[in-house]
Amino acid sequence: MSRLTQSQNINSLIEAIETVTKNRCSLSETDRMILTKALTQLKELKRKKGRTYEQILQCMVDIIVFFLPNSENSIDESQQ
Repeated sequence: MSRLTQSQNINSLIEAIETVTKNRCSLSETDRMILTKALTQLKELKRKKGRTYEQILQCMVDIIVFFLPNSENSIDESQQ
């Protein structure tokens, strides 16, 4: 995957998450925290120079894990 395609894909994910958070009528506080955490990771990945395809995939896996219920890495209500 070319660097341009990588950047476009990361930008698309960032824009999608920002759109969801702006129109957050029915999002819980936990949902907002998860989206914010995912957005932070994507922005850090975008700024990173020399990122590899494996690093991008690992970041995507980490973000997906945030959204899985009962995950050790997901944010639960007690952390608020």
